[in-house]
Formats: sequence, structure tokens, C-alpha cells
Amino acid sequence: MVNIALRAARNAGRIILRAMDRVDTLTIEEKGRNDLVSEIDRQAEDVIVETILRTFPDHGVLGEERGERKPLAGEREGAPLASRSNDAEYTWLIDPLDGTTNFLHGIPHFCTSIAVTRGAALLHGVVVDHVRNEQFSASRGAGALLNGRRIRVGRRDRLDDAIVAGGLPFASVAAHLDAYTDVLRDFMGRCRTLRRQGAAALDLAYVAAGRLDGFFEIGLRPWDMAAGAVIVREAGGFVGDAAGGDRFMATGNVVAANPKVFRDMLRVIRKSATEHADVNLSEG
Repeated sequence: MVNIALRAARNAGRIILRAMDRVDTLTIEEKGRNDLVSEIDRQAEDVIVETILRTFPDHGVLGEERGERKPLAGEREGAPLASRSNDAEYTWLIDPLDGTTNFLHGIPHFCTSIAVTRGAALLHGVVVDHVRNEQFSASRGAGALLNGRRIRVGRRDRLDDAIVAGGLPFASVAAHLDAYTDVLRDFMGRCRTLRRQGAAALDLAYVAAGRLDGFFEIGLRPWDMAAGAVIVREAGGFVGDAAGGDRFMATGNVVAANPKVFRDMLRVIRKSATEHADVNLSEG
């Protein structure tokens, strides 16, 4: 499954990279405030789905951009992704272009993210940075790789020495801005530096590779987190929700780090949540 995910991501990458020099000619829509999608996102997702279903026609597929999966020849046109995913033993979660805003503004920091789940279990994850030709991959119980070589989370054991990345999707601003601002303030007073890079899947992969020591974000969708979460865990890191539990796929609130920094990050987040009575860390 990892090999097929990598093949699908590379197929998408060819579409994405060819479009980098003609971004000004693309058709761009705004799904929500500052939530952009282009024809390239959709073309990339289509080729990923086609690649997967040619090998695993009975698997479910849930992508960011398409409400319906792309059927193979002879299958019913317009079969809903969600119902397909609910019926299938395995489900693929796809973000064809994580970091669309970066891509559309010529910032070379974006990726393709593909994960495989079985029920609630995260089994496989692939994150491919097409610009840097970096392929992060992992399978449950088999370790994490970057271009075929083992990777591990960083060894820094204090938040004071850590580089932390974070983000707040625009869809979550209205509900969480005050709490998020307080969390940022507290992190800035503790960690070495903060980063806001605009591609959650790559941030998680960077935690797995030890480039970042921690990552947190509020209001993500499953396809933003799933692949990166597998890779972080297989690299020896912790991934959880903002309350320290395991409901990040349901809540959309995720914290990832090496084990010691993870605990310190949760303390900072809980402190800010305690000061905001309207914030429930166990809910989205």
C-alpha cells in the first residue's frame, strides 16, 4: 500500500510541478475565507484516486477536493466517497496539495499527503515534498523513512530549546482566535522559536525527521493529519489531541512532538485553555 501511495503521490507531483510556472493562468476558487482551491488540486486528486483504485478497487477513498470518487470503467458513476469509505475495510485519506496558498503564491513549501486507515487505526502514511524530492513514509510497526532511510524525532528534552510550528486554519479563527493567541504568546515565552509554514502534513513530517521539535494546530481535517501522524509515531514521537488523548482525528486539534517536548507543550496548551472557559480541548 505504501508503494502504491508513493506512486500515486509522484503521479500527482508531475501535475503540480508542471503548473508551478503558470500559476497566474490557473482557475482558482475560494471554498471559504482564505481557503483556496485550484484546478491543479482537483487534477492531482483525480490521478491519485485513479492510481489507488486500479490496484485496490474495493478500498474506500476520501479526498479533500472531490465529494465523489473518480470511478473506474464499469463502476457506477458518482458513487459517494463517504459511503464508499464507510463500507470498505480500508480507507485512503488524500490531501493532493497541502499548502495550496503557498503553491499559488510561488512559495515552494507544499506537499501531497496520503494515508491508509483500517477502521479507526492509522496504518500507513506518505508525505511527498515534490520541490525537494523528499518522500516521507511509514507503516504501523515498521518505522519511518525519508527517501528510504530511517528517521527519528529530535532529542531535545526541553521546550525552552525547541523549535515549534503551529497554525490556525481560517475556518477556525472565529471560534478559537483568543485562545490560540494566548497559546502563541506562551510558546513564544518558552520555546526557542515559532514557525508558521502553511502545510500541516509537512510540519508533521518535519517533526518525524527531527527538523522541528513540536507541532500543534487547531481545526484540521483528517486528511491534513493522518499520514503525518503515522510518520511521527513510527519515528518515535507522540501524537495526540490538545487534551493529551487520542481523539485528534475527530476533534481536528493535534499536538505532535518527541515525548519530552510533547508533555511540555500540553502543559502550555492546557494553561491557556483553562483561562478560556469556552474552550473544550476534547472537542473540535
